[in-house]
Amino acid sequence: MIANADTLDIETRLLIVDDDPGIRELTAGFLATHGYLVDTAADGAEMRRALAMESYELIVLDVMMPGEDGLTILRSLDRATSPAVIILSVIGEEIDRIVGLELGADDYIAKPANPRELLARIRSVLRRKATTAANSTGPGKREYLRFAGWRLDAVGRQLLDPEHVEINLSDGEFRLLIAFIEHPRRVLTRDQLLDLSRGLNAEQFDRAIDVQVSRLRRKLSREGAGPELIRTVRNEGYMFVADVERR
Repeated sequence: MIANADTLDIETRLLIVDDDPGIRELTAGFLATHGYLVDTAADGAEMRRALAMESYELIVLDVMMPGEDGLTILRSLDRATSPAVIILSVIGEEIDRIVGLELGADDYIAKPANPRELLARIRSVLRRKATTAANSTGPGKREYLRFAGWRLDAVGRQLLDPEHVEINLSDGEFRLLIAFIEHPRRVLTRDQLLDLSRGLNAEQFDRAIDVQVSRLRRKLSREGAGPELIRTVRNEGYMFVADVERR
């Protein structure tokens, strides 16, 4: 189903995927009043049919659905070409949110979701997406970030280790690395890392940060073959200990 606002401020199409018809319609109606074009889908099959017919900027995806659950659906998407994704997870189901972020979700929100908070999260994700797109198409010579023999192409999202081997990063690991690189040799608390990597609307979800820091640290140390670039500062947070050059 498509719900349109009478007067559109922006031509942005969203897709709501939820097995509860009441939630689908209420969410679609609320977002439509704020200028979005909104389609809905009851499950993964309907979502794929919608994706084949329309171009979407963002998908709001419920995790707890019968049959093919939201995490399975998220895993099936090509995150390099698919729309941005915000996952809806039942309060207390932190493992869903951790796995969702590791699979490339752009943000998460506890369910039942406050419509205004969901609207704020959608706007935040779309702003980040627009900024990334502008940077990738902007004029001028591409700039690389270099540290301890590593090279990061922030626009192309390519990380090369000192031996010029490409290291694959999840979306969450990439944004966390950017947060560290932009604040080298500074202690960053978990709350600061959440704000820097997820936006100011991020929930205080410390374990997700700890898990991602651990995985990023392991990749940057090349499974123990290289020096540790992210240091734990007890009772305070984490510090990126390498100097960073832009060239």
